[in-house]
Amino acid sequence: MRIAMIGSGYVGLVSGACFADFGHEVVCVDQNAERIASLNAGKIPIFEPGLDALVAETVKAGRLRFTTDLAPAVASAEVVFIAVGTPSRRGDGHADLSFVEAASAEIAAALSGFTVVVTKSTVPVGTGDKVEAIIRATNPAADVVVVSNPEFLREGAAIEDFKRPDRVIVGIEDERALPVMTEIYRPLSLNAPPLLFVDRRTAELTKYAGNAFLAMKIAFINEMADLCEKTGANVQDLARGIGLDGRIGSKFLNAGPGYGGSCFPKDTLALVRIGEEFGSAVSLVETTVASNERRKASMAGRVIAALEGNVSGKRVGILGLTFKPNTDDMRDSPALPLIADLQAAGAQIRAYDPEGMDAASTLVDSVTFCSDAYDAAADVDALVLVTEWNAFRSLDLTRLRDAMARPVFVDLRNVYRDKEMEAAGFAYSSIGRPNGSGRGADRRAAAE
Repeated sequence: MRIAMIGSGYVGLVSGACFADFGHEVVCVDQNAERIASLNAGKIPIFEPGLDALVAETVKAGRLRFTTDLAPAVASAEVVFIAVGTPSRRGDGHADLSFVEAASAEIAAALSGFTVVVTKSTVPVGTGDKVEAIIRATNPAADVVVVSNPEFLREGAAIEDFKRPDRVIVGIEDERALPVMTEIYRPLSLNAPPLLFVDRRTAELTKYAGNAFLAMKIAFINEMADLCEKTGANVQDLARGIGLDGRIGSKFLNAGPGYGGSCFPKDTLALVRIGEEFGSAVSLVETTVASNERRKASMAGRVIAALEGNVSGKRVGILGLTFKPNTDDMRDSPALPLIADLQAAGAQIRAYDPEGMDAASTLVDSVTFCSDAYDAAADVDALVLVTEWNAFRSLDLTRLRDAMARPVFVDLRNVYRDKEMEAAGFAYSSIGRPNGSGRGADRRAAAE
């Protein structure tokens, strides 16, 4: 099928490349001329494993193109996806729909023949109605059906998620969209993912509800980690104990410095605002938002405590800046408030991240960016593991310790065990684990 993808950011680029890989003809459109020029030159503006190769392959095959010219792309398309940004609106946390609304008007003016217009962007309930109203007001003669098809892509695993999804949610109000959307996703039939057709508003809300539920799991296990520290329990063993319950599941039960990224902070706050707009409180989500903010704000205190309550004039190394591994995304990363709070307390910061330093350099000041983990550890008084990149999972502990001025290691992701760290000469602290925190893992290893 002929597809126009309006928006060539993270969602639009990944979706467009994957659809092209399925055999569809895809044109990705973006107003950002610099981004389009970069893509046409073979340069991918974001880091996502495997995306550069997939784009290169589909461009070479002639199934994927990039342009700033929306009108001809839409006029020749059978399906038009809206994949523009919906950031939190400054001041109130509502999703900013200005890009969606502008795209809808441009699309309307360019439509030719029967077309399915699909909102791929994360949008509040009722946005499909607004998109349809804008199109019909701009072009009353348009033969168009508006569909909601939210994305469920994890940064760092987006291509796998697109090609082997848990589910594909499609919200329709006009049955004419059903065969079109079925054909769009027909290549997935070998993997037999659930292709779930619902009404448009349900599809829009499903995206927010899914992200809010996952965010609640993260906030919950982080609060349990604090309780474990008070009671002498082990949060990793606790998470395993509850995660083995099929009703709960083991995913998103890793204690840490709080969630960040492009989705959870924005979408939980937007869901709170949707609840307020419709007069239906979502108090659990409100509490999740507040709990996560407290969590991120408390991380600097852990580092300060590890240095006897004072970091003024001391050097602190930061391992990992992005909100999660395998991405260069710095949006709402827990590293940002951590660095800011440590600097406010007088610390000097050295930092290393495999992919995020370019983006971080525009967001933090007075940070020394380093060439690798050992460079970040050079002459520091404490080293803090913030993002669990694979490169940080098997560090040479002796080399690391010898590089540091003081062997203080604060592990905010529970990557290491206290016994191995203490044996290597570190003063080690982690999340939700008492002294002897390797006990559960050691017993499992002995049993095996």
